[in-house]
Amino acid sequence: MKRHVFFVSESTGITAETLGQSLLCQFGGKVNFTTHYMPYINSERRAKRLVKRFEKIIEEEGARPIVFATLVQDTVSGVLKTAPCLYLELFDTFLATISNELGMTPSRQAGLFHGMRDGANYDDRISIINYAMANDDGMRLDKFEDADVILVGVSRSGKTPTCLYLAMHFGLRAANYPITDEDFQRGRLPEELIRYRHKIVGLLIDAKRLHEVREERRGGSDYASLERCERELQQAKRMFQSLGIKAVDTTTHSIEEVSSQIMRAR
Repeated sequence: MKRHVFFVSESTGITAETLGQSLLCQFGGKVNFTTHYMPYINSERRAKRLVKRFEKIIEEEGARPIVFATLVQDTVSGVLKTAPCLYLELFDTFLATISNELGMTPSRQAGLFHGMRDGANYDDRISIINYAMANDDGMRLDKFEDADVILVGVSRSGKTPTCLYLAMHFGLRAANYPITDEDFQRGRLPEELIRYRHKIVGLLIDAKRLHEVREERRGGSDYASLERCERELQQAKRMFQSLGIKAVDTTTHSIEEVSSQIMRAR
């Protein structure tokens, strides 16, 4: 079974995505979910444009999309509530009950949890996210001393999205390093990296799954061949074992689950 899922928000969409993904995990392996991240749907015009996407999906695939939303403006949410989709408004699910308990009316302002109205907190979050982007794929070997965690793995093992998730949700300065051909030839990681082995968490993935991911990127190449994927993963595992580096398998786990394992491994 295949279904399209949309995480929709008037702000960053982190809340909708986090709770939505947590719920979808309960159906892992049974349904092939294609996810769409839709932040800043903050006008009727943008909402109506999104409805057209829903209609196209139904026309092509015959199943309505599932929508996890955190929309506080009635004019925007109203468009999607009447759209051809399974609409799940996460705020409405809980706000009324909490409001009755507290005897207070909620502010219904977007972006409050993630510090959009707190300048210092917002600047800190942007700095942490910028660090993850600037230290992606081993671009800055001289900046690892500033990292809270360093993810190391073969190409396409899930390092970049996991780093960004750790930065956005846990506030960690997360860097990553892809094991290169030169590293494989030497049989060891660079000295600049080994110096910070206490910060390193290795990422592993099933060879067949890695082969599939690489085929999508460079189909038919040596880089994507199953033989090369198996060889690189075996060598990476030996490197981790020789340095006493803890490793997390990303094959069947969501980014949320991988990130939680990394937090426990630190």
